[in-house]
Amino acid sequence: MIAKKSKNVINIISLVSVIGVTVGTAALIIVLSAFNGLDNLLKSMNDSFDPDLKIVPATGKVFSVNDPRFEQVRNHESVFDIAETLEENALLKYDDQQYIATVKGVSPNFANISGVDTMLYVGKFILEHNNQPYAIVGQGVAYYLSLNINYIDPIVIYVLKQDAKINMNPESAINRDYIFPSAVFAIQQEFDLKYILVPLDYAQELFEYKDKLSALELKINDGNNIDKIQAEIQEILGEDYLVKNRYQLHEAFYKIMKSEKFYIYLILTFILIVASFNIIGSLTMLIIDKKEDIATFRSLGANLKTIRKIFLTEGWMITVVGAIFGLVIGFAICWIQIEFELIKLKGSASFIVDAYPVKVVWTDFVIVFLTVVSIGYFAAWYPVRYITKRFVIQELESI
Repeated sequence: MIAKKSKNVINIISLVSVIGVTVGTAALIIVLSAFNGLDNLLKSMNDSFDPDLKIVPATGKVFSVNDPRFEQVRNHESVFDIAETLEENALLKYDDQQYIATVKGVSPNFANISGVDTMLYVGKFILEHNNQPYAIVGQGVAYYLSLNINYIDPIVIYVLKQDAKINMNPESAINRDYIFPSAVFAIQQEFDLKYILVPLDYAQELFEYKDKLSALELKINDGNNIDKIQAEIQEILGEDYLVKNRYQLHEAFYKIMKSEKFYIYLILTFILIVASFNIIGSLTMLIIDKKEDIATFRSLGANLKTIRKIFLTEGWMITVVGAIFGLVIGFAICWIQIEFELIKLKGSASFIVDAYPVKVVWTDFVIVFLTVVSIGYFAAWYPVRYITKRFVIQELESI
């Protein structure tokens, strides 16, 4: 592969082929690792708000808290804790600003289920103090309300009554209450723009849902198989309830992430296929350049299969060398980014992380290597299979 040829351009094309495969392989590793890092970051942010498992009614919005089957769930050996929640949309008013958000009533042990208390932007995680209810507000909600927790102004909440009827006095169909904010949380846009957390009993009274819940959120003991526990709890509850894991709670989001990663992989694979045309050109010129050597081998008894194997091996050497260099370079760049965070996010002050997140997964290396080697095989197979027959064997037979 590195021996001097009669035409120096063949060596140059071979070098270009190796460089093309190297760059394409490194690009695949870097981009896939960046997607892994972004996916891992978003999952960790979701985990700060979502429980391990969530029980919701199969039909309707709410269910009775007194269902005896819930006691079996609470006594399940793998369940660490259960938080009761009640959600409903409401109109929020703070000073002159208004915003429609989801008011989520949560039981006092909600912090044991989620990690919201660790994702506070400002304030302290206080839902109730001296029998006074407080609200934990999403950063996006706080932005649109121009909320400042240091002021003494409360948030006014408006919701429709359960038995609301249209009459001459619209206000009679609306429940109105106020609550003071104690903190602002910042997790990710989906949650920050949607939720305001309040005590469960406050929400039940406001929404007129006495002894009603919209969900039970479960924390599972570490080391347990979530899918197995999910199936067991679903069997206990039957068809009246749905038990969802974190993936199912954001199924569309995770499918989009997987699709984006897959299509990026296809695009970069296509670029590698284009780069492999250099291998075709290099081997084609090499076969033509080595016609006399091929004739010598034929005279010594080498058959067509042996001759083709020689050139196919060279094509594979170009691919394998490029793939190995690319994997090493890709890993080195990812490691440098992980350790030193050289590439920063623009406007990083508004993000949870300052630099592009990167996560190296060994299965990506295996997939990329197999992909590159496969492309290299077919790129070498074409000139070896057809060019030797058309340009060399025909000439030797005519002699």
